Amino acid sequence: MIKSVGQSISAAIEATRLREGGKTRASSTTGSATASPASTSASPAARMAAEGAPVDMDRIAAIKAAIASGNYPVDAAAIADRMVALDLSAAG
Repeated sequence: MIKSVGQSISAAIEATRLREGGKTRASSTTGSATASPASTSASPAARMAAEGAPVDMDRIAAIKAAIASGNYPVDAAAIADRMVALDLSAAG
């Protein structure tokens, strides 16, 4: 039987949860974190899902500070041009 996409994703998420739970218990009981064999054999997609999206927190903080201080440049014409271009490409 062929698994549906939803079943495959659910299985991958559950496997990641089990691996992460095992790491937490192992490190808390032994006092040191060691790589489990399951984590080294995980697919690249599963590892990326477990790590989460790459986020540049320094850049986010800088943008938030610039917005708060009123120094964040907004080019309304450029935004409007891109919105029109997106609308035209979606309609065509």
